[in-house]
Amino acid sequence: MLLGLRTAVYAAPDLTVGKDWYTAVLGFGPYFDEPFYVGYEVGGFELGLVPDGTPPGAGGTRAFWGVPDCAAALERLLALGATAHESVQDVGGGIRVATVLDPFGNIFGVIENTHFDVKKVG
Repeated sequence: MLLGLRTAVYAAPDLTVGKDWYTAVLGFGPYFDEPFYVGYEVGGFELGLVPDGTPPGAGGTRAFWGVPDCAAALERLLALGATAHESVQDVGGGIRVATVLDPFGNIFGVIENTHFDVKKVG
């Protein structure tokens, strides 16, 4: 069961430069700032920066859909014909993510984030 769009993640090989640029664009700093991930809360959604993984550019963005249980969602997506891409990973703070490839080769991400407060939206 999808709970709604939660996070868009952008590749930023130089995380410091990426953080400085997005802080200037948004007009405020990140709420989460670690060497492996920088996260901004923007209007009830998250904009994330990662220093490694997918190369930057047109294909360097990943959207993550909120789910109550990341492992169960991954299992269901695979049963529906998706192809495994990245297994469930704890990315810190109890937040878990996984990605699959949909039937067309698009990366489809799921995120289990108990810190995300839907009431903040709207």
